[in-house]
Amino acid sequence: MTDNKITIAIDGFSSTGKSTVAKQLAKELSYVYVDTGAMYRAITLYAMRNGYIKPDSFDKKALIEDLPSLHLKFIFEESLGFAAIYLNNENIEDEVRTLEVSQYVSRVAAVSEVREKLVAQQQEMGLEKGVVMDGRDIGTVVFPNAELKIFMTATAAERAGRRFKEMKEKGQDVNYEEVLKNVMDRDHLDTTREDSPLVKAQDAIEIDNSALNIEEQFEKILQLAEAKLTTTNK
Repeated sequence: MTDNKITIAIDGFSSTGKSTVAKQLAKELSYVYVDTGAMYRAITLYAMRNGYIKPDSFDKKALIEDLPSLHLKFIFEESLGFAAIYLNNENIEDEVRTLEVSQYVSRVAAVSEVREKLVAQQQEMGLEKGVVMDGRDIGTVVFPNAELKIFMTATAAERAGRRFKEMKEKGQDVNYEEVLKNVMDRDHLDTTREDSPLVKAQDAIEIDNSALNIEEQFEKILQLAEAKLTTTNK
């Protein structure tokens, strides 16, 4: 295990910019970035494609039975500047970012068998440290001993506004009220699920970025990472 590298866990609510700052940090520190949200979205997309999950039904048993045949990996894409998510060797990076997937992902993520499979993969990815991982339970379940834990939050209105703008820029046909409802619904599901609910780890540093821009947020978290590296390597 490498002594001069740390594990950075970034948890928080949806659309708080976790992935954005995690990618920036990983690039700055030459660390591996793992987008755990994309992993849950990939399983969700699979469930949708196979008709396992619909607005009024969810065949959890069928999804659980298929889990052993689902293989996820990240492959660096030069054009994107980060690693894209692959499901059974298919690049599904764009497909997993739709509002439809967002509407179902919290329900899929609440399935214990899904979490068990993905947490094991995430822990394996971080064995050598030098990793930045973002999600809902990284600092509490995946890496409870992470040297640096960040918990990100912002108002629901602010997060919905960011998500709406991002989706419109990608050409998706959405309205703000629909996005806001999705954000609030996901907050409820993420914080009340029985298995690994979204909670702030006791030793996590909370950052409310409602009034921070991307650059300010990055500088703040980079300073925390550099300070932790300095104390860890003494």
